[in-house]
Amino acid sequence: MRAFLAFCLAVAFTLPMAAETLKVMAYNIRYPEKRDGVNYWDERRPVAIEMLRRAAPDLIGTQELFFRQGEDIVTALPEYVWLGTARYGIHTNEYMGIFFRKDRFELLQMGQFWLSETPDVPGSMSWNVNLPRLATWVRLLDKRTGKPLYFIDTHFAHRGEDADARAKSAQVITKFLATLPADIPVLLVGDFNTGPDTEAHRAITASMKDAWLAAKQRKGPEGTFHGFRGGDGGGPSRRIDWVLFRAPFTVIEAETIVMRQGDQYPSDHYPVMATFALP
Repeated sequence: MRAFLAFCLAVAFTLPMAAETLKVMAYNIRYPEKRDGVNYWDERRPVAIEMLRRAAPDLIGTQELFFRQGEDIVTALPEYVWLGTARYGIHTNEYMGIFFRKDRFELLQMGQFWLSETPDVPGSMSWNVNLPRLATWVRLLDKRTGKPLYFIDTHFAHRGEDADARAKSAQVITKFLATLPADIPVLLVGDFNTGPDTEAHRAITASMKDAWLAAKQRKGPEGTFHGFRGGDGGGPSRRIDWVLFRAPFTVIEAETIVMRQGDQYPSDHYPVMATFALP
């Protein structure tokens, strides 16, 4: 028996330790719009919260988040804290709301910039867009690994005629990425309102990887906008919600989350989550 126990201990010490994992979600939550009827936030809030509870992401980047939605989520799921900046630089309208698990991360720094020719000017707009667009970013300490990382959340212009604005917004993002230390992991999520075969995607993935493309395993449809109808999300050209990364991480799985309760979905977009193995 002693020899067997000694053998087991020897094997245990020679086996590699399981890699730490990190679950990162992009979630266009859809703002509270009463014209949505049965899909109004007050009606679908339970399914949205249940989706987050089941998925249990470590980091969430939301788009179209209004303040009361953020408060609803952390009230129901107190393991998270949220922060962000609204599009006009004041506490009204859409936030780029970032959520992170309190037991895992410590906030070191945060900031924001607008997707315009004057990124430091709150509420600024360029390239004939009809709404201010921005990115919120945080520098976090991962208490499990003892290492920092950057997490960025954004939302690009949505109209068909905004293709040039989206391409230029991608350039604003890449300029910001160039200012970050090369040895610190960077995660970028958002609703980019454009598919993967576009100039905006090419610009960003020149320096970052797309988790959906890099994943060892994929689950769910490729398209992510379904308009509360479900289905395939419009196919590959409608994969407009992305998780991107610049880090020595391995993407174990990328999932388009199709959970619903009855006919009710958490949003008119499918949430997208990537699970990373950390070195």
